[in-house]
Amino acid sequence: MFSQAEENYIKAIYALDTKANKGVSTNLIAEKMNTKASSVTDMLQKLADKRLVVYKKYQGAQLSIKGKKIATSVVRKHRLWETFLVNKLNFSWDEVHDIAEQLEHVKSETLIDKLDEFLDYPRVDPHGDPIPDKNGELLSIEKIVLATLKVNESGICVGVIDSSSDFLQFLDKQNIALGQKITVISKESFDDSITIKVGNRELSISQKIAHNLFIKTA
Repeated sequence: MFSQAEENYIKAIYALDTKANKGVSTNLIAEKMNTKASSVTDMLQKLADKRLVVYKKYQGAQLSIKGKKIATSVVRKHRLWETFLVNKLNFSWDEVHDIAEQLEHVKSETLIDKLDEFLDYPRVDPHGDPIPDKNGELLSIEKIVLATLKVNESGICVGVIDSSSDFLQFLDKQNIALGQKITVISKESFDDSITIKVGNRELSISQKIAHNLFIKTA
């Protein structure tokens, strides 16, 4: 059994290590956890003592096999709860993150297995993120950011990088959702804005938006 704080740190290291594929620095962890580097160092030592991370001062931290197993379990719970809240309780996709942050620390694996079965074993959550199975395996989805598409190229929106409420609410206002076909109509050299076609509508989006939408091409 591990504390909620320990699980939060393990999940943070998992997310950062997935991007870096090397030891994660205490400063990066502190930034993600919104805390002091000294507090991170103390926690990393505790996690190392429990053999959940491999940690050497000034060389960063990496999850052990045991730590990674716990991390994927927490991520699985989080994403299954988000899926349940959206699909069964009619929450919008910008409302569920904070609630799932609380529910992800439920200890009963039987409950989570039943939840997975009840939802018919979803492979991705409402934001397009893959849901680990009970063995920690993730569905591999080939995807690129919308900004890399060329004029007249199309793809299906399959995820977001920025899952903040502000960004998701913006997408709702523009009627941009997962599963929609997006075609690049033109690109402006002046400000790098992009005109896209979504359904029967054309709209202009910024590079910031284009770099936060994942697209799967044919």
